Amino acid sequence: MESLIVIVFELAYFRPQIYQVLSLPDVDRRPRCSKIYLNKALTRRLHSAQRQCRILLKCAGEHTDTNREEEEEEEDVSKATLIWRAIKLPMYTVALIPITVGSAAAYLETGQYFGDRFLKLLVSSVSIMAWVNLSNDVYDFDIGADKNKKESVVSLAGSRTGTHVLAWILLALGFMGLYWVSVEAGSLRSIFLLSYAIICGYVYQCPPFRLSYLGLGEPLCFAAFGPFATTAFYLLQSGARELSISGAVVASSILVGLTTSLILFCSHFHQIEDDRAVGKFSPLVRLGSERGARVVKLAVVALYSLLFILGLSQTLPFSSLILCALTLPVGNLVVDFVEKNHKEKAKIFMAKYYCVRLHTIFGAALAAGLVAARMFARKQLPHAIIL
Repeated sequence: MESLIVIVFELAYFRPQIYQVLSLPDVDRRPRCSKIYLNKALTRRLHSAQRQCRILLKCAGEHTDTNREEEEEEEDVSKATLIWRAIKLPMYTVALIPITVGSAAAYLETGQYFGDRFLKLLVSSVSIMAWVNLSNDVYDFDIGADKNKKESVVSLAGSRTGTHVLAWILLALGFMGLYWVSVEAGSLRSIFLLSYAIICGYVYQCPPFRLSYLGLGEPLCFAAFGPFATTAFYLLQSGARELSISGAVVASSILVGLTTSLILFCSHFHQIEDDRAVGKFSPLVRLGSERGARVVKLAVVALYSLLFILGLSQTLPFSSLILCALTLPVGNLVVDFVEKNHKEKAKIFMAKYYCVRLHTIFGAALAAGLVAARMFARKQLPHAIIL
C-alpha cells in the first residue's frame, strides 16, 4: 500500500505545524525539515482523500520563498514610483497658488490681467521651486538625513555634484525670469519681495544657516509663499508702482501662507526618526507624532476660523468666503487621515499630498472668489448679519 509521509516543521517558538502531505515517490523531493514523523493512522484517513485531490499546503521553506518574492515584487513596484516621488509634481502647486491668488487680487482691485506675464511668472517660479527641492535633497544627503529616503534625487541620479549644479542653474534662470517681468511691469519693489522669499528658502536649507534644523522652517515657509510672494505677484499683475496693498491682498497672502506651511509640517511625519538622528529639530521632532496630529487639527480649525472672520468682517469678498467654505470637507479629510495614521510610517507619507490637495483647492476657491467679486459687483453683507 502506498504510504504517506506527514512532514512536520518546528517553526519559531517550537510550535509544530503540518504544512504538506506527500506520497512516497515524492519523498526525495521533500524540503529539508527539522523533524519527520510517520503516522500510519493519519495515512489511512488521508489515503482515499488523496486519490480525489492531493492535499498540498505550503511548507515553511516555500512560504519563506514566497514572502521574499512578494517583498521583492513590492520593492520593484515601489521603485517604479520613485521617479514620480522625486519629481514631486503635485508640490509645485505651492508655486502656482501664490501667482493665481495674487493675480486674482490684482484683478479684484484694478480689473487688469496679463496672461503672458502670468505664464512667465509661473515658469520662473517653478524653476525656483525646483532649486528648492533639488538643493534640499543635496544638503540632506550630505548629512545623512536622506539615507532611508529612496526617492532622493541624489540617490536616483547617482551624482551629488550634478544635482547641485542643476539646482543652482535653475535658481539663476528663475530669478532672471522674475527680474525680467519686474522690469517689464515697472515694479522693482516686487523683485525685492521675491528676493526676500528666495532668501527665506536659502536660509531654510542651505549652509551655514539651515534654520530648518532649529525648527524655523514653517515660519520661513509662511513668510516666503504668503506675504512676500503673493504680495509681489499682486504688484506685478496690478501694475501698481507704489506699495499700496488692500486688506483683501493681505488677508489672501496670510491664508496662502498658512496652507503652504501646513504642507511642510505634514511632510515630516514619516521621517521623524531620521530627522532626530541627524539633529534636525523640526516642530514634529519636538512634539512627536501624536501631538503633531493635534497641531494639524488646530491649524485646519484656525484656517477656516480666520476665513470666516475675514469674510464676515468684509476684509475678503463674501464670494471668497462661500467658495472657500465649500472646501471644508477636504480640510476635514486631512485631519482625519493624520489622526488615524500618524503612527503608521508607511501610510502617513501621504499626509503631505492630502495637504497639497487642500492647499490647491482652497487657493483656487480663494482666487475664484476674488475674481467673482469683481465680475458680479461686490455686495456687502447686511449689518444685521455681521452683528
